[in-house]
Parts: sequence; C-alpha cells; structure tokens
Amino acid sequence: MPADAPLLECRSIEVCIGSRTLVRGLDLRIGGGSMLAILGPNGSGKSLSLHTFAGLRRAKAGELLIAGRPLHEWPRRALARELALLPQNVEDPFPASVIETVLLGRHPHIARWQWESASDLAIASDALAAVGLAGYEERDVLTLSGGERRRAALAAVLAQTPRIFLLDEPTNQLDPNHQLEALQLLRGRADAGASVIVTLHDPNLAARFADTALLIGKDGEWQCGQVADILTAGHLSTLYDTRFEAAEIGGRRVFFQA
Repeated sequence: MPADAPLLECRSIEVCIGSRTLVRGLDLRIGGGSMLAILGPNGSGKSLSLHTFAGLRRAKAGELLIAGRPLHEWPRRALARELALLPQNVEDPFPASVIETVLLGRHPHIARWQWESASDLAIASDALAAVGLAGYEERDVLTLSGGERRRAALAAVLAQTPRIFLLDEPTNQLDPNHQLEALQLLRGRADAGASVIVTLHDPNLAARFADTALLIGKDGEWQCGQVADILTAGHLSTLYDTRFEAAEIGGRRVFFQA
C-alpha cells in the first residue's frame, strides 16, 4: 500500500434501499490520522453508508477500497482486523461478564481453537479503563445501565485494534460528560494514525472533534469537505430544513437553532 494511499476510499458509491437512492455517486478518501463526521436527517442513509463501508451490504454501484484493496477481495477475518464497526444499537442477549463481552473484539486476532491470551486480556482491560469502566470486569453486562453498556460496546471496538473505526452514533445513551470523553478517546485514536468515521446528530460535537464532515441530504445529495467549510449555518439549515445560526463563543464556532 503506497504511503499516501487512503485507508478507506469510495469511488462513485451508491447506497440504496429498495428503489430509493440514499447516497448517489459518493467519492471519498479517508487517510490515517483523520476523523470524519457524517451528519444528516433521520432516514438519510448515515447508518446504511457505514454498513456499506464495513462490507455488511453491497453498494448498488461504485467501488469501495480498504487500504488500497477492493473490499470484495478481503477475507472477512482479515477485514475484521483492519476495520471495526460500532452499530447504533448493540444487543447483549445472553448473560456474560463485561470482560467477556469486550474480549469479543479480540476474536479476529485469535487463531481457531485457541483461547484468549494474557495479551488479549490486557488489551481488553486497557480498553475498559479507557472508557471509564475499570473494575467492572466481572459484572454481568446485563446489570449495566444503558450508558455503561454503550461504553462497554465501545471498549470492545477499541480492543479490536483496527486501523479504521466506523461508529454509528457512538454518543448514543451517553450523558454530556461521557459524550465528550468518548469523542476525545476517538480523536486520540485518529491522532495516533487511525481513520475514524462517526455519525453524529450534534453539529457542535462534529465541529469540535472532526477534521472533515460529510453531509447526507435528501434525494441522494451530499457534501464533503473540511469542517470549517462544510459546517456552516447555511448548510445546516438546508440539511435539516430548519434555521440554524452560528456564534463565536470562547474561540469556538457554536451552532444553534434559531
């Protein structure tokens, strides 16, 4: 893979559901060391786009490359070592300890018929500590609050140690403090060389943590570029069909509905 090659690249990707085109002709290049925020109204295709990037559903048209290699050429196990997906909703249908749940993120790195090693356990424990759940290892995951379960799910993604993070509303169910902590953690992964792609509803969080933004609107239309250029009151007003205004507060641009 050339040094300047993106970790994730979309070439004229079309994301569809039934006969409806949600994203039309998406061209996107995400390199290591960057964080992309995807914003758009409900039903615009944010989640389906992430699932397409992860290889869980086929694009109707176009080509998607992971680390310079077409997505369809990746064996699933190798792909799981390269990228990790945090879905919008994570179910825990069976009783399990928190550490067992987080260790699921290590499975792509463990050979068949082998158990987790001490190194795997250390990585999972470090991931729990990173999301503020140190000491929760032996708790039944079903006894956790919604926010704690969300943080445990994020820990499992961190334990997977991918180069590409795909996170669908990672701040879902988190209180304001933990929202900031989660995004600071992901920003740190980007600064360390990963590609981080998140869907968000709050443009202020996107403006604060992301480098670039992808706005997915109606009828398959989209805009992508640097946060300073794309996240404007005018673009947000059009995107959400409601009036936004912006103000400078503490040296930071803040958006609010007028």
